Amino acid sequence: MDTSTQSRLQRIALVIVRIGLGYLFLTQLFWKMPPSFGCPSDFTFTTGAVEEGRLRLQRTSGLCDWVGIESVYAQQPRPFLVLDATPVGGPRLSLGLGWLARLNGLFIDNVIMPGFPLMGWLIWLAEAFIAGSLLLGVFTRLGGLVSIAISAQLMVGLAGIPNPYEWEWLYIQMVLLSLVIIATAPGETLGLDALIKPRLQAAAQKGNRLARYLTALTSA
Repeated sequence: MDTSTQSRLQRIALVIVRIGLGYLFLTQLFWKMPPSFGCPSDFTFTTGAVEEGRLRLQRTSGLCDWVGIESVYAQQPRPFLVLDATPVGGPRLSLGLGWLARLNGLFIDNVIMPGFPLMGWLIWLAEAFIAGSLLLGVFTRLGGLVSIAISAQLMVGLAGIPNPYEWEWLYIQMVLLSLVIIATAPGETLGLDALIKPRLQAAAQKGNRLARYLTALTSA
């Protein structure tokens, strides 16, 4: 394969990754629309208690449901990167994520919950920005940075929980895709970064410091 063909295929693949991740975030905006974020009128959060050795949840709705679930599971055992070879006589390997989940729980309990619905607005706007940035290809590296922050927090809070079951690799893949976006800033192909970058570069050459920083958010 010649170099130009390989470069073209790489650009196409990165555009697909960018649009795919952006569309994922777009699909997650509508079940938690402001100002209620899908929550009850009193913003009641999901709670949980251990009964007969099993964790039972008292579910609510919308963003309050999932914020509460993260809080509840922060105090539960959290195996991570599970490799289960027991069906063929091998070991079951995993990393313990408990300490990080507990830190996330402190953040949820002391920042997110007391600050609702303001924090709900910030979460929703952050995800809306990611969707817009990646779908339109505008300031894509910044979109990737916000995406990895949201994705990593969700990964710590929800990856691998048993009820409701959340496949841990969904969240891990979100983090990995965000890393690809940060590393490549793929908005110059079929994106608005292709129009913005030359103007920012011209302003940066004239000594505009802000333009120099913004250029880094539009190009690899």
